[in-house]
Amino acid sequence: MNTAAAIEAFATQWLDTADGQQIYLEQSGNPQGVPVVYCHGGPGGGSSPFHRQLFDPTLYHIIIFDQRGCGLSTPALQLDSNSTEHLIADMEQIRRHLHIESWVVAGGSWGSTLALAYGQAYPDRCLGFILRGIFLGRQQDIDWLYRAGFGASQVFPDYYQDFIKPVAHLSDVDILQAYQLQLHHHDESIRLEAALAWSIWESRIATLLPNEFSRGGDMDAQSALALALIEHHYFQHQCFFEPNQLLNNIHKINHLPCQIVHGRYDMVCKAENAFSLASLWPGAELNWVVDAGHSASEVGICSALYQASLEMAEQLQALGAKAL
Repeated sequence: MNTAAAIEAFATQWLDTADGQQIYLEQSGNPQGVPVVYCHGGPGGGSSPFHRQLFDPTLYHIIIFDQRGCGLSTPALQLDSNSTEHLIADMEQIRRHLHIESWVVAGGSWGSTLALAYGQAYPDRCLGFILRGIFLGRQQDIDWLYRAGFGASQVFPDYYQDFIKPVAHLSDVDILQAYQLQLHHHDESIRLEAALAWSIWESRIATLLPNEFSRGGDMDAQSALALALIEHHYFQHQCFFEPNQLLNNIHKINHLPCQIVHGRYDMVCKAENAFSLASLWPGAELNWVVDAGHSASEVGICSALYQASLEMAEQLQALGAKAL
């Protein structure tokens, strides 16, 4: 990771979409460098100045945006007109607005999902991919994280009990349907209780070592609501994908360079996801971070991501790609 002074954005704006959204967009780094667009996680997680630090600002023109309904994009907590197809269209509007011919597409967790989906929709606009904590949007990936008897609940049964507490009285209802009822309840306090439980569950299991949330730390209510509402919305709709869509269509982009970083002990997005993706991508480089879980903030993960950005720049230079 870049340990120099914080990277400041040289331009920020809100981009109006045809359907009335305002997408927060910022640029940092070198305007003449290799363009890279970073897709944040969640869905609903929002971007952070930290994400700028994952790229060498002398090599990259760093483009970061907040996806619909979260971060600084407006309207907040918007679920209507919020789907994977809408996010892909927003990314393409950003590319055209900035007069970029093609770019590196990067992202972590859900951001890796969106990066792959965008790439498969617009392969000719992609120079390569830098992906972290692979999430493929399959039913098995959603089950792993949220349903009893699958992966994460078996590794963290105590935290899982806290996760299901707001919906314990709905034990005869599927967990996602139960959360649908609570997250959209007419009582604001019930909505917030559910949002906090949903968001803290994921945050608690995101790192190899205990983090502030596993030690009882508080979470901002607005951030929890955005993450829970939008994440649940996407997962209730299977990320708006056909079954196994991303792997079935990997042939559209697997001729491009790809750097994959995945924590060996990732409990949010299981290691099989990264292995399956790399197995179908002959030129992909898969870097297992052996002392990390899921979070990009873990030292090993962010260091590996920064190194991946350097290697991607070298690969593109060797291939003769030109940043426009």
